[in-house]
Amino acid sequence: MNKELEHSFVTQLEQNQNIVHKICRLYTNDSDAHNDLFQEITIQLWRAFPKFRGDSKFSTWMYRVALNTAITLYRKSKRRVRTQDFEGVSFKIKAQEYDDTIEEQLSLMYAAVKDLNDIDKALVFLYLEDKNYKEISSTLGISEVNARVKMNRIKGKLRKILNP
Repeated sequence: MNKELEHSFVTQLEQNQNIVHKICRLYTNDSDAHNDLFQEITIQLWRAFPKFRGDSKFSTWMYRVALNTAITLYRKSKRRVRTQDFEGVSFKIKAQEYDDTIEEQLSLMYAAVKDLNDIDKALVFLYLEDKNYKEISSTLGISEVNARVKMNRIKGKLRKILNP
């Protein structure tokens, strides 16, 4: 690979690496697994980069490769992916203005999302990242209509879980 292409990849990866970290947090439970997944996603991005044509934004393409890598890696290992539990990160989001009601609601929401399957979890993640359905469908490789239908079904599931 030429130096210009390598420089472009490194620059864009550095600018968008938070995407990979967020996905790693979503699909791992400890720092070792996080680092391993981050490394694997970076390798897959590097391998796929020469084929990136720029049809979509780099970040959208990066979401797609990263989510597919995370899902594929954990499916191949034939184990249930345990995401980071809410209690493990509560210190990072706790603030003076938070009251018990908000904490409880966040805890329940994290627990409900944690129980979703890998694809639904990815869809919720992108939705909560304020991605529009066009970006979500492009990232997950599904139609825009399918993304909307799946999201509506997920919202229904979450409503049932959170409001029995």
